Amino acid sequence: MARDPLQPLLVLPGVSAAAAAARADIDRLLSHRVLRRQSAPVSAESALRGARASAALAGAAYQLEAVRAGGIDDVVLIGALRVSAALGSLVGTWSRAPLQVLARLHVLAATGQTPADRLGQPIGDPAVGARLAALAGLLTGSTDVPAVVLAAVVHGELLTLAPFGSADGVVGRAAYRLTLVARGLDPKSVSVPEVGHLELGREYDAALAGYRSGDVAGWLRHCCAAVGLGAREGLAVCEAILRS
Repeated sequence: MARDPLQPLLVLPGVSAAAAAARADIDRLLSHRVLRRQSAPVSAESALRGARASAALAGAAYQLEAVRAGGIDDVVLIGALRVSAALGSLVGTWSRAPLQVLARLHVLAATGQTPADRLGQPIGDPAVGARLAALAGLLTGSTDVPAVVLAAVVHGELLTLAPFGSADGVVGRAAYRLTLVARGLDPKSVSVPEVGHLELGREYDAALAGYRSGDVAGWLRHCCAAVGLGAREGLAVCEAILRS
């Protein structure tokens, strides 16, 4: 049997405990009584909040109610909203053809920012292509590591590689969420991990810089913390629906 290339990550300092804590936070969210009958509105609100947070992390920050009202013509926000709306239809393909999904995500995110002939086209650097192929192999292969760990690797790799040269942050965060959903951690897509990263503020950039320089454990712990905060955001959505 082939060796699981991600298994060594679980012995890095604090990673297993952080992954278990994130799992507990998600499980707490999934047990909320609102989700027994009303998961669709929670998923829809999660998608909106996730798109708003992802756009904010890309430098296009708007108040949630302004985004909800519509009419904002910022191309970064519009791209993030398009991506968020499409994620549900891409879950089934993600584990089979991740490079195809990444290309589609880039088309959705970068339209209006990137020349049409570059949409969905990775840059021509062979080293980037090789790492993308390796990442696709992780997603189409089998691994026993927790979904949050695999998702963090996907997230970190895509933000590090910036494979398209535009809208890579929005694409990377969408791939991160897709992995959490497709791998069964959050099958109803009701948590909002993007909000978790936004709440952690400068730690997001610092953790990513650490990942790029070899501090993989710090990045994984950060992503686990963001997933936990995203679960709490999902709980807040559930409670708001319960009160309405």
